[in-house]
Amino acid sequence: MKKMMVGLVLGSTILIAGCTTASARKTADDQVTGKQLAQQVCSLCHGVDGNSINPIFPKLAGQQSVYLVQQLKEFRDHHRSDPDGYKYMWGIARYLTNQQITELAKYFSQQKNILAPKGNAELEAQGKLIFTEGIPANNTPACATCHGPYGSGNGIFPRIAGQHTKYIEKQLSIFKDTDDRPDGTVMKVITHHITPVEARAVATYLSSL
Repeated sequence: MKKMMVGLVLGSTILIAGCTTASARKTADDQVTGKQLAQQVCSLCHGVDGNSINPIFPKLAGQQSVYLVQQLKEFRDHHRSDPDGYKYMWGIARYLTNQQITELAKYFSQQKNILAPKGNAELEAQGKLIFTEGIPANNTPACATCHGPYGSGNGIFPRIAGQHTKYIEKQLSIFKDTDDRPDGTVMKVITHHITPVEARAVATYLSSL
């Protein structure tokens, strides 16, 4: 009898815990905070602290809050259609409330970005030159003009320092070759003349910042 009672108590505890976890993953419910969603949903791809391991998923730690709000709304409203964006984010963001989006952005913006190991030194040097001075020969402006001298961003201009090299390369290609990110019209013009090697150089430098 005693064993049966213990089993019932344990079973009830697991059931309650399961219900609590499930309820903490609900979107479209302002009672579920952005922090809960960040730690129990977003963490599956981006890491609990926003430092993703897989370069398919961008690092969100230390990202500009204003930028994160903008992008989450773009995903929610299906305005951002780059392949990985709609594949991974359209469904998750579909029912997010404005309050949850604001709280998510605040949570990730307050996390600390963890730097990746140093990359190729020659590429880094080339990338630094492009980042700080641009490419005068084809009128490509310096990345630092909008993203700041250390790549930490400002408002709608995202933090790009410490981001995955491959992720930055992919986004530069998306801006240059597609219209999948309508809010990136300015970047489409800026990246028009940039070569794959130059994109890799910039990305290598930024990942080390």
